[in-house]
Amino acid sequence: MSNIPTAVNFSLLKKISETPGVSGYEKPIRDFLVQELKALGVSYSIDAIGNLTVLKKGKDSSKRILVAAHMDEIGFIVTYVDSQGFLRFNALGGFDPKTLTSQRVIVHGKKDLMGVMGSKPVHVMSPDEKNKPAKMEDFFIDLGLPKEEVDKYVTVGTPITRERTLEWMGDCVNGKSLDNRISVFVLLETLKCLGDVPYDLYATFTVQEEVGLRGAQVAAHTVNPDFAIALDTTIAYDVPGARDYEKVTELGKGTAIKILDSSTIADYRMVNYMKKTADKHKIKWQPELLTAGGTDTAPLQRFGKNGSIAGAVSIPTRHIHQVIETIHKDDILQSIHLLKVTLEELDTYNWDHALDHTN
Repeated sequence: MSNIPTAVNFSLLKKISETPGVSGYEKPIRDFLVQELKALGVSYSIDAIGNLTVLKKGKDSSKRILVAAHMDEIGFIVTYVDSQGFLRFNALGGFDPKTLTSQRVIVHGKKDLMGVMGSKPVHVMSPDEKNKPAKMEDFFIDLGLPKEEVDKYVTVGTPITRERTLEWMGDCVNGKSLDNRISVFVLLETLKCLGDVPYDLYATFTVQEEVGLRGAQVAAHTVNPDFAIALDTTIAYDVPGARDYEKVTELGKGTAIKILDSSTIADYRMVNYMKKTADKHKIKWQPELLTAGGTDTAPLQRFGKNGSIAGAVSIPTRHIHQVIETIHKDDILQSIHLLKVTLEELDTYNWDHALDHTN
């Protein structure tokens, strides 16, 4: 149980990435994870909102650790079926509309149906329309079926996911929903190699993060952790046109240790502890300051009765919240390594020490 993986288990990550589970409709991905946990022989629980939690008892049960990776993905929901069988929809989570043109989707009705995002052809647009940025309401979904067939399988409220496979691209994995399925993978792989932990560990796969950090609020309220760590992606804007101070993180430069995002300031003690632990174990890391966008770190920090000493392990990701996302294989492995040793050595740090800016 103590060996850290030296290669990405691509077949497992592929299944995690491709299994559907938009916000509020996480059952398929949760069911998949339950089967993985059963194979590991660990016990689990599912709360009323849908969070999936593994409890690993620590040497000392006087304190609690909560680690959260949200399992929901951004997607869509059907809001209207017109007289020709075309679907209108709302987004579940944040999308850049310009990335949706002619993209395949899967409509998860009574049976799964392939669809394509359609919009007005450029050939019939007015000059004014051509110059306007795309809006979500400009798109519809074409299922290639008449309305009477569509009505057999699809109703208002049917969830929709993107149709994309996970592939290797150079040294990177490339596919849909790596935000945040990569963190689901990291947490699952960490559970496999994790040794003894000093305190009771609650490893939770949360729901509805993309629509308001909702599952993590319930988890933090329930567990009331002393320490909390969120696992999520972060922006790697290390591409042509980016200025150095805009990059946030870079692919291949290691896992990222959150300092702040728009919803929280990570506890300076957790930041310093993670930095020192990473350096001790020769783990490549980079600081993360994300000025727009938040993660489960915020509710983990403040929704327990007593608050918690909270931080986050963030995985650098290119093309985030687009149809496909890209992550470097080395950053994945470094994230697993950092999470493992952070959890195992939590009792070796002086959490009462004075503020230290030296590292």
